[in-house]
Amino acid sequence: MNTKTGSAPRVPARERLLAAADELFYENGINTVGIDRVIERAGVAKASLYDCFGSKDELVRSYLQARNEARRTRINERLSQYHTPEEKILSIFDLLGELAVQPGFRGCAFVRAGADAGSSDNVKTVCEESRAFILGKFTDLAREAGASEPELLGKQLVLLYDGASIAAHLDHNRNAVSTARTLAAQMLSGGAPGAKTKRTARRSSTNMKRMRRLPG
Repeated sequence: MNTKTGSAPRVPARERLLAAADELFYENGINTVGIDRVIERAGVAKASLYDCFGSKDELVRSYLQARNEARRTRINERLSQYHTPEEKILSIFDLLGELAVQPGFRGCAFVRAGADAGSSDNVKTVCEESRAFILGKFTDLAREAGASEPELLGKQLVLLYDGASIAAHLDHNRNAVSTARTLAAQMLSGGAPGAKTKRTARRSSTNMKRMRRLPG
């Protein structure tokens, strides 16, 4: 009996289209890349795109959703390596720093797609979900760290995270993420209004009372 050996299994058209979309959309932007370029890169028939996704908009949404899921997995795996909430927060910046120095880094795909005026509601929904995830992570970890205002600190950390990503991409600032990490560490030690822990607040109150009792 004759059997074929040594041939790799053919990748399904959907996966090939998503892989091509990931490369082209992230590098060039979702509105500057037409479906013909994606089809050519994927090496599939045009009918395959419509069979798998129905439209370019759904392909864009699926591309972003795949990136969203990959980022969640990447961050959750990194967080699992640390114990304290402070370490976990800083590890998110470390992860961003590793990505920012890779060739082809173009910043945050969700910021770019969400800021595009031509993006559909479906596309913007995925972007909003991704941004809500990172804000939620920072806020939850800030709460675990005992921050007096975890929601405020979470937003402050997102500002640092976004700014570092943008500076690394647009300004080619190789120190942007490390600078943001340093600032985040300072904030976590009580250097920001929302970061002061209840323990720190009690210590400050006690110190003030002691100062008042000192002879003038």
